[in-house]
Amino acid sequence: MSRNKPIEHIVIVGGGTAGWMAAAVLSRLRDGNKVDITLIESEAIGTVGVGEATIPPFVEFNQLLGVDEREMLAASQGSFKLGIQFVNWGNVGESYIHPFGAYGYQMGGVSFHHVWHKFRESGDNRPIQVFNLETMAAHFGKFARTEDYARDDLPPVNYAYHLDAGRYARFLRKYAEQRGVVRQEGRIADVSLDPESGFVSSVTLEDGKQFAGDLFIDCSGFRGLLIEQALKTGYEDWTHWLPCDRAVALPCNRDDGSPPPPYTRATAHPAGWQWQVPLQHRNGNGHVYCSQFMSDDEAHDILVGNLAGKPTADPNLLRFVTGHRKKFWNKNVVALGLSAGFMEPLESTSIHLINTGINKLISVLSLNGITQTQEDAFNRLTLKEYTRIRDFLILHYNATSRDDSEFWNYCRTMSVPDTLTEKIELFKRNGQIFREEDELFTETSWAAVMMGQGVAMGGHNAMADTLNPAKTRKELDEMEKSIRFVVQHMPGHGDYLKRYCPAPMIG
Repeated sequence: MSRNKPIEHIVIVGGGTAGWMAAAVLSRLRDGNKVDITLIESEAIGTVGVGEATIPPFVEFNQLLGVDEREMLAASQGSFKLGIQFVNWGNVGESYIHPFGAYGYQMGGVSFHHVWHKFRESGDNRPIQVFNLETMAAHFGKFARTEDYARDDLPPVNYAYHLDAGRYARFLRKYAEQRGVVRQEGRIADVSLDPESGFVSSVTLEDGKQFAGDLFIDCSGFRGLLIEQALKTGYEDWTHWLPCDRAVALPCNRDDGSPPPPYTRATAHPAGWQWQVPLQHRNGNGHVYCSQFMSDDEAHDILVGNLAGKPTADPNLLRFVTGHRKKFWNKNVVALGLSAGFMEPLESTSIHLINTGINKLISVLSLNGITQTQEDAFNRLTLKEYTRIRDFLILHYNATSRDDSEFWNYCRTMSVPDTLTEKIELFKRNGQIFREEDELFTETSWAAVMMGQGVAMGGHNAMADTLNPAKTRKELDEMEKSIRFVVQHMPGHGDYLKRYCPAPMIG
């Protein structure tokens, strides 16, 4: 098998969210191209399924597939998400929201947080949060989409979803199979490599069936059945900066009958943090923690003691090493999802990295063969994305005043990458945030987490001082007024779900 061999057979190893997202997108290649797509998965192998929270680019992913939003949300018990609430991160008892939309908008070419800081120094005590629609709507439990009020003089709503990942995968399975993807049930017993090129030539199931392929997509989870076990790609360990190495996941009811809030909650505990993802009829929960500082039993007890209702399943204990494969694309194998690497779902980037991995693959893929240039570009761009997300996650742990446990003392005093140190120091100096190239997280994202966790702006961009004070203050007043108007006229999130995309109760 050579790199120049045309790609006529694509084999996806593993289902779950990653496998079926890949299958759904790749199924579109069948229009006008001679390509067969097979997905191999086993009902006997469970999926991790902790990635139930998404970020705004995922909305575009579904739009590109032509998926009906109402149908998808109803099928996956989905709800809407305006951001993430962080509790106990800067200090115990403190909280803030990292919103999806921007704080205000640029004025005179100056980012809004600089303008806000200038007026703050002049005695305007309004918190920056009142100038963000998503934060205010989340605070009051409200939700609407931009098209629901469709007025040019009002700010848009930026949102994502909370999903039952297993149900979403089944939804995409139906989508992909309708478009010609063939699902094969079975466990892989053997992987054959071409003796000359080292490419994967075929996989063999336990029942003896063999599936040859020209391109393989590894969605086999932490095992990395092809990318690691067969190709010995290697792994870059980031545990020094992101020391949490275990998680226990446990869904539960909302026993008080309260509507689902339109945001994810991440609550810091003595040696990690707990996620709460509100679906229409239950919550997804989990406790991510560091086994060096906390036992499995203690982590489980903390999680159970902080649930909104009775558990609806047995706890699922996960072990992981934060980091990534040394190559995401190796020979004719492309790793997606957990087989590519793992960064805890603190900022809901797990499904996002599947999404962008698929996007990069489609962008560089040519069906007339695989080139080293394609492989190198995919690896370079993916590593850059992982690295910048890594720095943003480290910020949450390192920018803290907590000294109530050994874990937080370690995180607060650990050395961090130079790229993150530069970001923090520039912000402390004059609030400057450089968003490099197509970096995922925006200026508002970095500002929200730094200010939310006690990293204060020591000054602002000098250009903010050149703005007309009276005119700018009037603009700020109108901005706040518009946001207040929209939030006041939004329905409650629970009411919106019942009207827009009601999901059936599940047993």
